[in-house]
Parts: sequence; structure tokens; C-alpha cells
Amino acid sequence: MSKPVCVVTGVGPEFGTGAEIARRFADGYRVAMIARNAANVRALAANSPGARAYPCDVADLDALVETLARVKSEMGPPAVVIHNAVHATRGPLLETDPCDLERDFRVNATALLHLARETLPAMVDAGSGAILVTGNTASIRGMARNGFFASSKAAQRILAEAIAREFGPLGVHVAYFLVDAAIDTPRTRPTLAPDKPDEYFAKPAAIAEEMYRVAHQDRSTWSFLVELRPFGETW
Repeated sequence: MSKPVCVVTGVGPEFGTGAEIARRFADGYRVAMIARNAANVRALAANSPGARAYPCDVADLDALVETLARVKSEMGPPAVVIHNAVHATRGPLLETDPCDLERDFRVNATALLHLARETLPAMVDAGSGAILVTGNTASIRGMARNGFFASSKAAQRILAEAIAREFGPLGVHVAYFLVDAAIDTPRTRPTLAPDKPDEYFAKPAAIAEEMYRVAHQDRSTWSFLVELRPFGETW
């Protein structure tokens, strides 16, 4: 019997959160990795048995729907969908291009809607499935210079909760991972906190491990809002 299928969006550089999620779920699943950078995602797939690369910018909603159709045709209906792709616009409210607000919403919220619409029917038919979303503290509070990103992440969280309430009774587990941390990636460490010790950062592999655990919770004790907060964060 073939392994179930897991779709992961936002599979960026090796050792980033998306790549670690894909790597963790490859133990037990055939993973469809969706990312904008075609060369990068294909290189990751070449070194990940059971994984396949699907280059796609989720901001292109038509392309996303077409990509998901390919995944279903080539690999089968996904049992787990993980929306890890993100677009974050930050800056002074009066100086930021309003078009960036729309793109934040398209990647963070509207793409989630399309992922759900394209994969929920098969999950409902099967009576099981999981949709997991990599979220952010911005989804629960607005901050100066963060209005665009925060509003789109708040919409994402509420949409995920609405999906959970509607489809949980039908067997689909939806969970939102509120990550309140600087994540230790090759891109974030040197730019966000170059002088911080290792324990200051959230490890991508640890985030992936928690997502895998939640995806396999007993139905009688499903989580929706999962908070991941290292002790070094102020909260």
C-alpha cells in the first residue's frame, strides 16, 4: 500500500522551516513540495526520497490550483496540507504601497482558501485529513510598522479557525501554529539577531517535529491554536 500524500507550500532553502517540514513528513508520507524557487525545490527533491518538486508561486492563484491538480493526478489526494508560504510587508503605514497589502493577503490567506477548497473534498470523503498553517504572533496583535502583515495573518488565523469549526466534525483536523520566535535559518539569523546565542532561536527541525506530532493527535484531543514560544521571547 502506497504512503499517503502530504503537500507543503513555502519550501525554501535547505534547513529552513519549509524544508525541515518536508523532510520530517517524508518519514511516512510522499511529499509534494511547492515553492517559488524552481532550482532550489528541485535540488531538495533530488535529495529527499519520496518527495517531488512542484515549482509554483502561491501568489499566482490560478497556477496554485493547476499545481494542486497536478499533485492529485500524479501523486493522489493529499491527506495532509501544510501552508508554510508567507509574504510579509513591513514599514510605515503611510509610506507602504497598498498593493503590498493585497499580496500579503493573497499569499497568507487567499492561498490557504484555495488549498482548502482543492483538498477538503477528498479529506471529507475519506473521513480524515489535516490542514496545518504556520502562523505568527502578528495574527493576534497589531504593531507599529506591521499593519499589512499583521492584518493578513489575523485573517489567515480566523479563516483557519472557520475551516476547523466547519470541517472538524467531518474528520478534518485543522491547526494553527502561532510561532512567537526568531527562527534559526541561514537568512534570519544574520539579519535579525546576529549576536544572539543558539538557544534564543527556534529550530526549524523542532517546529517541524511539533507539526508532525499535532498532525497525528488523537481525534478526542485535537489542538487548534498551538503556541511555540522559546523562553527567550518576551510575552
